[in-house]
Amino acid sequence: MSVIPPVDLTEQFQTIQAEVNAAVADVLASGQYINGPVVETFAQAFGDYVGTEHCIVCNSGTDALYLALRSLKIGPGDEVITSPFTFIATAEAISAVGATPVFVDIDLATFNLDVTKLEAAISDRTRAIMPVHLFGRPVDMGPVMELATRHDLAVIEDCAQATGAEWMGQAVGRIGHGGCFSFFPTKNLGGCGDGGAFTTHDADLADTARMLREHGSRVKYHHEAIGVNSRLDSVQATILAIKLRHLETWNHQRAQVAERYSSLLAAVSEVICPQDATFGRSVWNQYTLRLTQATAAGQERDRVQQAMREAGVIAMVYYPIPLHLQPVYRHLGYQPGDLPQAEAAAQQVLSLPMFPELDEARQLQVVQTLKAALAQVGLKAAQYC
Repeated sequence: MSVIPPVDLTEQFQTIQAEVNAAVADVLASGQYINGPVVETFAQAFGDYVGTEHCIVCNSGTDALYLALRSLKIGPGDEVITSPFTFIATAEAISAVGATPVFVDIDLATFNLDVTKLEAAISDRTRAIMPVHLFGRPVDMGPVMELATRHDLAVIEDCAQATGAEWMGQAVGRIGHGGCFSFFPTKNLGGCGDGGAFTTHDADLADTARMLREHGSRVKYHHEAIGVNSRLDSVQATILAIKLRHLETWNHQRAQVAERYSSLLAAVSEVICPQDATFGRSVWNQYTLRLTQATAAGQERDRVQQAMREAGVIAMVYYPIPLHLQPVYRHLGYQPGDLPQAEAAAQQVLSLPMFPELDEARQLQVVQTLKAALAQVGLKAAQYC
């Protein structure tokens, strides 16, 4: 049997190779590699896709978060509420502007923030809520926006894994005060390198973000703030513009892959399959299930993962240490057991290979390998859900 990787970018590239090669050659021949019309055309197209008036493209999804926070003038002394179960970039951006991340536990069924626990985390220092649409599944934004309005808080959506996801018919990234996207290669809309975008309806936020990404400058050699160098290059922009035209098709294919996985795994009592959003559309950046017997710091889960790897199927673990227990945040005082749902997820999750071109035959191989690994490790029926 062939090795099945967690994601295969080569198959997708083959379908658009001729178009990409020609477009990149045109950019290289133009001699205009930073900013310029190609970048602005993509920024406009992506803003239109999300449904916001403004789109500021930048160097990475992490920079998009940073620019959003800076544009909102969030800094030292402020608190931002977010999830402990996500990649560190979410909290890292909060720390990078001098603010303090405040972690709220997740809903184990969705891996997203437990919106019922948000209000208890609000203090007189809270300035914003940063929900993460994890693995491509949208957060239930209704309670988030209601709470933010009532307490006069900003909402910055971390949409890094959720380009194209929807909540109640609205694209993520247009619901809050701003949305932050990543174009890392493995994302639903991924480039051939790093890239990101900040989307917003607010003209003032957009203007500030553009100034900050250009070394704090609106006019060349005139600097009004300490900014950063965070520009999307023309090669990435032209590739992303091509891929954007295919994104809806690829997201539909991801949904089909997820549906097949769930059908194939329906009778496997040792796992809990992820569910589609009940109030919107997931775009399945990952298909992340839970091993119901994975305890003791995830040792059983890790053994299942290793057994699958040895059999030629590469499953991934996102994220084995929740952010509130990371060494870098030890000073915040969180202890094991403080956020039990996030800690349980960290011990139980396993992400199966997921990409639009994954066919049924290879999915059968994945599922058969998972079943064999479960039997090898000796996991039994579910203790809890």
